[in-house]
Amino acid sequence: MNGDYRIGPFSGHNRASFHSGSESLDRYFREHLNQDIRRRVANCFVAVGPSGDMAGFYTLAATSVPLDMIAPDRARRLPRYALIPAVLLGRLAVAKAHQGRHLGAALVADALLRASHSDIAAHLMVVDAKDEKAARFYEHLEFERLARAGNRLIRAL
Repeated sequence: MNGDYRIGPFSGHNRASFHSGSESLDRYFREHLNQDIRRRVANCFVAVGPSGDMAGFYTLAATSVPLDMIAPDRARRLPRYALIPAVLLGRLAVAKAHQGRHLGAALVADALLRASHSDIAAHLMVVDAKDEKAARFYEHLEFERLARAGNRLIRAL
């Protein structure tokens, strides 16, 4: 990815022409994002391309992970709380015109950076990969699968 992209908080950007190839993600971005932000259940960050077009987005929300789902070697280093605080990378999409430029990885890196610098403490980032291809993408970015959780993956912040 070159440095022509700007990633920042969503603030009323034009989403009408955004198409990632995933109808459910595109519909969420165009039709449901505002209510999640307004109700404070998720926050959104967007990548704006060199020509000012919407290149990609991701959402962040608070979540937790049961301690007994975390691998024993990682859990051993954590307090014995039943739930470990985490940040959920809820949705992530890159517009078709910008795919193949490593923008998805840059959005994940931005999410990890924002979560790790937040004033609200969280130990992990959690993602729910929509399919096996997405799970492999996150594994390539050093996320690891949670025990007994299918395509739910985590990475320490």
